[in-house]
Amino acid sequence: MERKPFLVVNPKSYLYGKESLDLAIASDKVAADTGLTIFFTCPYADIRMIKEHTQHVIVTAQSMDPLTPGRGMGHVLGESLKEAGAGALFLNHAENPKTLSDLYKTINRAKELGLISIVCADSVTEAKAVSCMKPDIVLAEPTDLIGTGQVADDSYTTDTCKAIAEIDPDVLVMIASGVSTADDCYNVVKLGADGTGATSGILKAPDPKVRVREMAEAIVKAWNER
Repeated sequence: MERKPFLVVNPKSYLYGKESLDLAIASDKVAADTGLTIFFTCPYADIRMIKEHTQHVIVTAQSMDPLTPGRGMGHVLGESLKEAGAGALFLNHAENPKTLSDLYKTINRAKELGLISIVCADSVTEAKAVSCMKPDIVLAEPTDLIGTGQVADDSYTTDTCKAIAEIDPDVLVMIASGVSTADDCYNVVKLGADGTGATSGILKAPDPKVRVREMAEAIVKAWNER
């Protein structure tokens, strides 16, 4: 499938169960209406439920571990995520970082399973290092801007996109920290990012469902104007 441009609707663990499903169904409608690739993250226990009630969003796990079937009590098995309906996963988020060794192994496990990997990096330098591991998407976001509503300056976006393209042009670039409005989405995609996403920018909006639609339409507009 064509993965870019894209939007990540990322409620983290603020939503679960019926509330998570409600926003997922709304996001699914937006994906169908706009043709935009939308990744929807949810708690592990909600993956199957959301997959069974949506058709267009890519249901996305919040993390995964590099183990294979067998021993590994308490860890997150990739095969179980895929069986439940996940099509993608986040790795190395600031709230759940991985060691370099585990990160590399897990990216490779994701490839084996056909799961899209979205790997977080908190600086241009780290984004370049992560790109060498060949994930599908690098989410380059300064950790101190997460949830602040303050977007990284334009040079951060352009520098990051250029740096990753020089290492591996097949790795997609996501810029998201501090993104909270449709205008923010438009700007980072117009500057060169392949996609963006939000948590508080969506959940704190007067109507989160409307905000998802506004963001999606802004991304499509920016992409078409590039």
